[in-house]
Amino acid sequence: MNRIKIMVNGIPGNVATTVAEHALADDRFELVLQSLTGPEIKEKEWVVDSASIRLITPAMQAQAINEIKAKEGPFISVDFTHPTAVNSNADFYCKHELPFVMGTTGGDRALLEDTVLASSIPAVIAPNMAKQIVGFQAMMEYAAKNFPDLFQGYTLEVRESHQKGKADTSGTAKAMVTYFNQMGVNFSENDIIKERDPEIQKNTWGIPEEYLSGHGWHTYTLSSSDNTVKFTFSHNVNGRDVYAKGTLDAISYLNKKISQGTKGRVYTMIDVLKGD
Repeated sequence: MNRIKIMVNGIPGNVATTVAEHALADDRFELVLQSLTGPEIKEKEWVVDSASIRLITPAMQAQAINEIKAKEGPFISVDFTHPTAVNSNADFYCKHELPFVMGTTGGDRALLEDTVLASSIPAVIAPNMAKQIVGFQAMMEYAAKNFPDLFQGYTLEVRESHQKGKADTSGTAKAMVTYFNQMGVNFSENDIIKERDPEIQKNTWGIPEEYLSGHGWHTYTLSSSDNTVKFTFSHNVNGRDVYAKGTLDAISYLNKKISQGTKGRVYTMIDVLKGD
């Protein structure tokens, strides 16, 4: 079996590094030992397990990518960079005909999709690569479409906690707010309670100390107007392995679509789950 070549961008970021670690340990993949990274990164190399990864800052990326393509041949790019780089990175991938899996949140999501649709490459784009959470979201989306106003008159509290370095509000939490809105709840994304303080996370939320640097805890609480009925939905993730595993499945799915000659198409993790 030919291994799928992948280039993980965003190293030394935590999720990108975790994806690279899983790829190195998985016989389905061959890791390109290069990574596009941010302008603030001073290191020229980063060691992941025993592999030395060359880090390429934006000033060098246009020249470097042509050299990498000539040396490596076709490969899939994986993007776990920074929310501010989402749209510029998508432009870069499309311009250089680099099919990609993007788990980075933020940016102009409509523009992101339009960029791929107008290009000659396919991509998997998802704000959450954890398959089980995506499946849970799909159930909530089904309820939103089929049971409008199910929670009419209820109030909603949304609490999400992620590691201190996460810059934006969780994309998963934002999506869940949309579903609850469709079910009759008056709630704004701006009302999401976002926690990034490690001391509060440990002492108030009860998040284990070893996972303060990498976790995703979400709780959605619905209360009836008279407070006689309450629904609580929670999904708590410690560590980043679940996102890395989902990302590798997304890469395999995208590789299948590439082999079928698909171009200018955006796929989601729902597509990956279905495997169509």
